[in-house]
Order: sequence, then C-alpha cells, then structure tokens
Amino acid sequence: MTFKTIEEVDVSGKRVLMRVDFNVPMGPDGRIEDDFRIRHALPSIRSVISRGGRLVLLSHLGRPSGTGFEEKLSLAPLAAHLAGLLGPDAPNGVGFPSMDCLDDDAAGAVSSLADGEVILLENLRFNEGETSDSHEFAQALSSLADVYCNDAFGCCHRKHASVHALPAAMSDRPRVVGLLVADEIRYMGEALDAPQRPFVAILGGAKVSDKIGALKNLIGKVDTLLVGGAMAYTLMKVMGHEVGSSLVEENKLELAREIIQMVDSSATDLVLPVDHICGRELSHESPVCVADVDVPRGWMGLDIGPATTARFTNVVREARTVVWNGPLGAFETTPFDVGTRQVAVSLASCAQNGGMSIVGGGDTAAAVLLAGVSERMSHVSTGGGASLRFLEGEHLVGLSCLESM
Repeated sequence: MTFKTIEEVDVSGKRVLMRVDFNVPMGPDGRIEDDFRIRHALPSIRSVISRGGRLVLLSHLGRPSGTGFEEKLSLAPLAAHLAGLLGPDAPNGVGFPSMDCLDDDAAGAVSSLADGEVILLENLRFNEGETSDSHEFAQALSSLADVYCNDAFGCCHRKHASVHALPAAMSDRPRVVGLLVADEIRYMGEALDAPQRPFVAILGGAKVSDKIGALKNLIGKVDTLLVGGAMAYTLMKVMGHEVGSSLVEENKLELAREIIQMVDSSATDLVLPVDHICGRELSHESPVCVADVDVPRGWMGLDIGPATTARFTNVVREARTVVWNGPLGAFETTPFDVGTRQVAVSLASCAQNGGMSIVGGGDTAAAVLLAGVSERMSHVSTGGGASLRFLEGEHLVGLSCLESM
C-alpha cells in the first residue's frame, strides 16, 4: 500500500504534529551516543519548515514510569542536538518549552509558533496515556495541530497513542507519512513483494521464537535462508547435532522441528552453520576454539566459523535481493564479531554490484555501523521491531489510520 506523504500536503502557516523516533542511546552524562535515527528524520523536518510549516515534534525516550517528569529521560539534550544538525535551516533553533508535553507552557509554545519554526515537546511516555493508547491523551494532542505526520517507523508496530489513537482522533485533518517511513515501506515492500532473484534472507539473533513469524513467512518466498546467531542452535539440536553449552530454547524444540519440516516441503534452501567460533564463556578473555558442525561439550557457539562465513558471503554476493535481521554472533564482543562483520561487507558488495541489500534495525543496524559499511547498504532500517513485523508479513498498526493513495 502507498501512503500520502508530508510533501503532498500544503503546510504553509499550518501546525504540523510530526511523530519522530528519537529514542536514541544516551550516555550517563546525557551525551547522544548514536544519532542515526535523528539524522534520518531531517528530510521530513526540513520539508515542513522550508515550506513555512509550524512544526511540533513528538517523541519518546526509554521506558519511563508514566507518572511524570524523569530528568534522565528528558528530551532536552535532543532538542539541542537537533538544532545543531539543522543549523541555518532553523535560525531560531529548536524550542523546548516545558517538562510536560501537554501543560500550559507547551500549549502556549505551540500556539505562538511562527512559520518555519520548530519545537520538540517533552517525552510522551512521561504520560501513561501514551503507552495505554489513551483516547483522551490523543484528543489533547490533536488539539495542537492541523496536520498529522508519522515519521517514526520504529514505533509503527506499537499500539501507542501518538501512532494509533492520535491519527484516529485527527480523521478530519490530513494524516500522512514522513519521508523516512515512506522509504521504509518502499524498500521493505519491494523486497518482499517483487524481489529480484536470487532472493536471500539472513536471520540471526538469540531466540528462534523471536523470528518464528519471519521464518514462516519467508520460507517458500526466498531462494535461500541463512540462519546464524544463537537461534541456529535450537534448530541444529532438533537436527541431531551436538550444541555443547550453546544457547538453546528447550521449550521451542517442537517449533523448531515444525520449521525444518516447512523448509523440507518448500523450494527454499536452508543454510545453517557448518562450523563455529566457540568460547568457554561470553567474554573477550575467554579461550577460543573453532569447532566443526558439532560443538564440543563445555563450549558454546558464539560466532559462525570461517567455513560458514565463506558460504554465507558467497551466497550473499551472488544475490540480487538480501534482507537481514539479527546478528550472526555476539558481535559486541571480540573475537566473536568476525562473522557478522564479514557478512556485512558482503551485503555492501551486493549493493555496489547492483543488488538490493536491506538491513533490519536494532542490533543489525549497529553491527553494520561497527563494520563501517552502513553507508554502502541499499537501506538500513531505523526500526528493528517494525522491520521484523514486515518480514513476518504483519500489518503495522501505526499505518492503519493514515491516508493511502
């Protein structure tokens, strides 16, 4: 489905409520450690203020209690950082009116906005109405604006007020997607609906249960399914392999058996690790060994091994469409980052050779950033959970109340 975008709305002199996803990692000193999501919201922000819109940004940060202001989760540092990124495009900076997104100071700041100005309201989740999808909270927010724009792809799978009840409350006004969300829908939609082949999916991460929906949806659609990370060991145990002390979801073995049976009756080629980088424990100081397909007793698989890495990278380099969600090892801890890094490089090569490489958000986006190849991908998603829902073939609740073309 194609949605109407913010660029198709006349915003001049109008107050635009834009839901963004500024839920970024922050250091204990309030320093922003990664502004990837903020930078990817800039095109939509600039589109509104350059056309004389009066922009009101909404976001959350972290998981506050919902009982009021919490200083460590305030969006104040983000307003200052955004002002620096916008530079001369926002000559009056980015306003940050108060410690509550709906108090009199916030309402006054919104009403006094001039054309081309922008403010950021305080953390939505300081109010419990956000996470409870409160109609009353949404109605109060809706009174602030003439136009609603969802540019928070990372939140589109959550039934929260600012992405669900709010656009419903604004049914008499334009309700559109931002440029970031439009790009996410386009890339993910093209990959799943009309992929160039060979079509390859890579799934990793800790738990097979987290990816069960994606596995079921992708089997039969993709030509090759590469599975790594700890989730692979649950599947391998079902197939009769020794997995040592590797992480296994013992209560999901029947589910894993069902997945294997689905693959066997489909045209999809499932590729599991044939060797492993193992440690006694998850630590960069751990002893390390390379094991063949079976993991020795007392060792845990913490990364795909060199033979698996070579096979995965060869498959990826020959693909025309690749989607990847979930790291293939404990990439945050050396030396268990090598497989994930090398597969990331192979995705970049696929894109450079005319293929399409799409990386799910969250840990996978962090992994390609660490590998230094994020800018070489066709698309790096800003939403891990939302991109996974796409791979599952699920409807995103945050798009349900928006205008389609």
